[in-house]
Parts: sequence; structure tokens; C-alpha cells
Amino acid sequence: MSDGPLIVQSDKTLLLDVDHPLSTDCRRTIAPFAELERSPEHIHTYRLTNLGLWNARAAGHDAEQVIDTLLKYSRYAVPHSLLLDIAETMGRYGRLRLESHPVHGLILITTDSAVLAEVMRAKKVAPMLGSRIDNETVAVLPSQRGHLKQALLKLGWPAEDFAGYVDGQAHPISLKEDSWKLRDYQKLAAEGFWHGGSGVVVLPCGAGKPLVGAAAMAHAQATTLILVTNTVAARQWRDELLRRTSLNEDEIGEYSGSKKEIRPVTIATYQVMTTKKNGVYAHLDLFDSYDWGLIIYDEVHLLPAPIFRFTADIQSRRRLGLTATLVREDGMEGEVFSLIGPKRFDVPWKEIEAQGYIAPAECIEVRVTLTDHERLTYATVEQEEKYRTCASTATKRDVVLALAKQHENDQTLIIGQYIDQIDEIATALNVPIVKGETPIKEREKLFAQFRTGELKCLVVSKVANFSIDLPEASIAIQISGTFGSRQEEAQRLGRILRPKADGRTARFYSVVARDTLDQDYAQNRQRFLAEQGYAYKIIDADEVPRS
Repeated sequence: MSDGPLIVQSDKTLLLDVDHPLSTDCRRTIAPFAELERSPEHIHTYRLTNLGLWNARAAGHDAEQVIDTLLKYSRYAVPHSLLLDIAETMGRYGRLRLESHPVHGLILITTDSAVLAEVMRAKKVAPMLGSRIDNETVAVLPSQRGHLKQALLKLGWPAEDFAGYVDGQAHPISLKEDSWKLRDYQKLAAEGFWHGGSGVVVLPCGAGKPLVGAAAMAHAQATTLILVTNTVAARQWRDELLRRTSLNEDEIGEYSGSKKEIRPVTIATYQVMTTKKNGVYAHLDLFDSYDWGLIIYDEVHLLPAPIFRFTADIQSRRRLGLTATLVREDGMEGEVFSLIGPKRFDVPWKEIEAQGYIAPAECIEVRVTLTDHERLTYATVEQEEKYRTCASTATKRDVVLALAKQHENDQTLIIGQYIDQIDEIATALNVPIVKGETPIKEREKLFAQFRTGELKCLVVSKVANFSIDLPEASIAIQISGTFGSRQEEAQRLGRILRPKADGRTARFYSVVARDTLDQDYAQNRQRFLAEQGYAYKIIDADEVPRS
């Protein structure tokens, strides 16, 4: 027992005293296995979950390390029952293993026959299994490999998958490291993934996730399917691969709304893959009708449900998920864990910042007091309209315009959820806008003008939440969002984290209406970034200079 920064409680919550001199070290050490729940000013609340502990176990952390961390940083005695619970929970991972047998094909094997007997009796598991081979082994229907992993996770017995992967059709791919080199963490991420065979790599926005993908492709030396969020992202991936690898234009195909090219490396959008025609997903056969050696899921936290269903059927293919945050607002982190694979590599945002690979950022919440009329309108609208009403007030708009004026010499992005709101702001500032209906060519042109500095300010809808490379953007002003979405907050901060040529600090403003749902949602949105070590400075709108 020491005067540590952490209070460990028997209900699996960890209370971190953020003012303690060891709090930063502690935060970094508990991040692989604990999930941030609340982050007010002085005490942050983390929670231990089964999935968090299993992800840590898959990433190479054992129960002994977790327990040692808690004992090292805890201010008071750690409840013995909790230590036992951690050891038992982490001991569940890998008690069941999927393997490939030369005679019986795909098998489920265990070191504990009682566990095998228990899961075999489960109604959802039994139809996926074949005949019992011995006390520790049962045959598995090959087509059920992914579905079985999902079912076992829900039963609390996550299986470790050693059944191997098909190599897919060979295709030579190598990195062209002439004027650049893979960073150490990118090498470690690619190697961690390759050693595990499938799984997720978590890196901050701006830390070069496509390069990790390219390094994985160089390991695989095989045909690759890359799934991305939109057509702009597809073209950015294509440009990056042409610049960084031995691939030429004829070897990379785009599979989107406008093009249907299938090449040794094919980049497809989630949107086209989940498009239905006559009630059928017409393009999903792209997954299994070609002999892919590797499938890469960009922004895996946004993976749509139909893609999960198909991923369950292609477990013999190597799968790499890339994301800045494994947070999903729909609670489907378990599906990512069981179907794409566990977390293979993760590095704190502040660590990458300290190495100079992403820009330092200052997060500022600007609290706006609504007028009496706006407050009355907010109080009387229907519940489903409340957030839109408080997020789109004229008072907030005036503050946004004042902030934009203050930073008129900086590369500024103004990001919002509601089209009429951002249209109004773009008109008031006389600057271009990028939204869903903006044609791809026009988007690319505006982004190019912004990159060169020809365009200083750009208003964007949520289409720019992810996979947009605007390195010199140094100011982001967020005016409304998708309710309390933590991953959206992380993505939006990520738009300004590319290192700046002059090394300056980026600023992320979130304009929030005081005493409304807007303020409640803002608190939830900030949780993930607080976990990464970002503190939000709160200022009153009156502190923003007005011309």
C-alpha cells in the first residue's frame, strides 16, 4: 500500500486522482485493460470489463502484470476478491482453442474437459459442432468457425484461434522505402498483427495507419481487399499505396458506386458493399468469390452489421482492422473481437505526440448561454427535437463566427452535424462547404486547395469525420455532432493532428450550449480523449473576442 494515484474498488471500478504526480504513468499503464467511464475535473473513473481483460490477454498482457499494476499504483489495499476475479477472467481466454487437425479438419480443443462439456450443451453452440473425438476435442463444421467464436464469447469462454489461414493468391508487394522509413511503432504494429494472423491495430489519427496496412500487405505477398469508409478515402489509400509500395496503377482497382474494378489489390467502400438490390446484398460475394490473402478493414469501429455477418464466413482469410478507437456506440466491440480479431497493437496518443509524429493539441470547450427566447424554445420542443434545437441556436452560430474570425489566418475546419446549420455558417463566412451531396471531384478539388493554403477555411459535414488527410489543418471548430459519440469526437480531433511544418499546437474548439442536452452529450463525447490524456479547458463564450 502506498500513496498512489489509484483507488481500486471491489465493483471493478478504478478511481484515478488526476492531480497526483504519478497519474500520467498510471493512466498509460492501465489503458490496455481498463475502460474510461467518467472524466470530471479531479477523479476519473475506469472500469474493468471482461472484454477489456481479454483484449489485454490477447495483446500479450497476463493476469500477473495487471495485478502487479493495480498493487503498484493503488492507494489502499486492493480487494482480494477482485484480484481473484481478474486472474480467473483472464484465465478463461484460450482455455478453448480452434485448431486444424490433419484427419478431423477444424477442431475445438481444450485443456479443461469440463469447460468443453459446458459449451457443447449450449443451444446455440451444439448445431455448429460435429462428432466428439475425445474428452478434450470435438470436430467443428468449417463454415461455422466465425459464428462459433461469437457464440463462445457470449458464453464467457473466448476461443483462441490457431486454425491457420489460407495464403490466398500470391502477388508480389514490397515497400519502397527510398526517401522515408517505417516508424518503429508502425513496424511493431504490422509484426504484431502478422504474428497473430488477424486482429486490430489501434493508432491515433495522423499516425499513418495506411502504412501499417501496406507493411501487412508486404508480409502477406498476396491479393488484398481493402474496405474503406468512402470514395475519397479509397483514392487516398490508392495514392498512398502508389507512393509507398511497388504496386502500379494497373494493380490497384476501385470498387465503388462509380467504378467496379477488381484487381490484385481492390479498394471497396462499405457503402457499395452493403447496397441491397431486390432485397439482396449484391456485392458481398466480392468477399468469397476471389482468393484474397488479406482483407483490411479501415476505420473498423464503423463496420456495418452486414459486413460482420459476411466476415463470420471468411475466417480462413487474414483480417486486419485499423482504427483510432475501438469504441463503438452500438456496443458491438465483442463482434470486432471475435470476428476481426483481438487488439494486436495499441499505443497511447500522447506517446506518439511525445515522439513528434502527431501535433500537440489543446482542447477547449466554449460554453454558450442561450437567450431567454432560445431557452424557452428548447424547454417546449418535443424530446426528439431537443438536441437539434439547442445545438443549432443563433447564439452558438455567432460564437462560431467570432472564433472563425479570430483564426482567419489559420487553416480552419468548421464541423457540424446539421446541414441547414452548416449551410448558414458557410454563407455567413463566404467559404465553401463539403457535405454528402458535394460531388467527389469537387470535394477532392476543395481538399487540394485547403492543403496548399489557397483555402483558409472550410465548412464540413460529418462526411469529413474520417479518412480525410488535411495535414495543415490546425484549428477545428465543432458546432454539433452525432449525440454523445466518443469515436466521432476522437475522429474530429484527428483531423488536426497531422504534424505541422512549423511545429505549432493545434486547437480543437467544441461550442456547447450551457444547461442543455448539448452539454450532457459533450461530457460523454470527451471520455475517450480524456483516457488518452487530453484535458478540456472550459471557457465562457464571453471570453471569445468579438470584432
